[in-house]
Amino acid sequence: MKFLNQSLIKTNIRKIINPWFSIPLIDRWLLGQILPPMIFAISAFTVISLSVGVMFDLIRKIVEYGLPVLQALQALIYSLPSFLVLSFPMAVLLSTLLSYGKLSANSELLALRSLGIKTSRIITPAIAVSIFMTGLTFYFNDNLVPISNKLAESTLRSGIGTSFNQEKSKNNIIFSRKGSRIDPTTNKPTKVNTYLTHIFYASRFENNIMKEVTVLDFSRENLKQILTANSAIFDKDNSSWIFKDGSIVSTDSIGQTTNIKFKKYSYPFVEGPLDLAKVPKDASDMSLKEALEAEKIYKKIGNLKEIRKIQVRIQEKFTLPCACLVFGLIGSILGCKSNLRSSKSQGFGLSIILILVYYVISFLCSSFGVKGLLPPIFAAWFPVLISLGGGFYFLRKSSSI
Repeated sequence: MKFLNQSLIKTNIRKIINPWFSIPLIDRWLLGQILPPMIFAISAFTVISLSVGVMFDLIRKIVEYGLPVLQALQALIYSLPSFLVLSFPMAVLLSTLLSYGKLSANSELLALRSLGIKTSRIITPAIAVSIFMTGLTFYFNDNLVPISNKLAESTLRSGIGTSFNQEKSKNNIIFSRKGSRIDPTTNKPTKVNTYLTHIFYASRFENNIMKEVTVLDFSRENLKQILTANSAIFDKDNSSWIFKDGSIVSTDSIGQTTNIKFKKYSYPFVEGPLDLAKVPKDASDMSLKEALEAEKIYKKIGNLKEIRKIQVRIQEKFTLPCACLVFGLIGSILGCKSNLRSSKSQGFGLSIILILVYYVISFLCSSFGVKGLLPPIFAAWFPVLISLGGGFYFLRKSSSI
């Protein structure tokens, strides 16, 4: 009795010191089967995707543009998080297929079932790992990827110099504003609040300066103004735009035209064009918070296509990590099938097919969402929901056998 008490005390102490031992033995054993192939799969998929997506392009820039090797290596390291985000779901799928396929081929899963353990209990460690990888992917995609992509871009610009777009810029900024017009008789806004009052256009944006700017002003009834300038900067203190080297052409209701040229002109207008110009071109360079801010900007402009696009991308911030859960469920269920062999080549081939099918469906649904053929939420979540539904169907079917 004393010996048993001492043994229990030692076991409890070991659980406190090392939480790993607090996990049930069957889960520790299954996790030990899943984690090694997952580490291998993450390494393999990351190396392959980096080689195809970045490494060859960096080698070309080293040879053609004289990019220093050290800065090329820095850009490669900065690009790593964006490719890890893509590798995590694929690694979950391959590792669950290989580990459970091996256990099935060795009749170890059959032994577990003979003890009355259901398939749903057997794949629980795989689901737990998938949920962890889902959270890790979301963290990487929302926090590390936007920062690392910007660092990689700035490293390339500084390394290549003037021959490669030294400053970050954006072309063709179009900002429109709706509101009420000013009644010339009362000099007060009209009650109707749906008029197009301004169109702000700049051919390019560099270093917080708008270049080749044109502003169409319809804010006053019976008066239209066209303002053109070589450049414009926003004055935050006075909430106005400072235009330089331009002219203002005004046309009234009877067709009388006046033309005024200026060297410097202060024009009261919102900061919207500057906010729009600072929105990253690619949603992958935005965090979730930045994407939500971009959605607000596009809604102010009324650009329906960009609104739909950013709404789809916001939902994909969540659905991309959920691919880990989808692949973990499908991979573990397929691996548990007794007719699946443990061959790594077969497991890798089946992984590629499943990944291809899933991402093709995701790409099509995403395109339909951007085009407006599907609601943004449905377009982003449909591949996840249909895959999870299929996975739970096969899980229920396998559990009943």
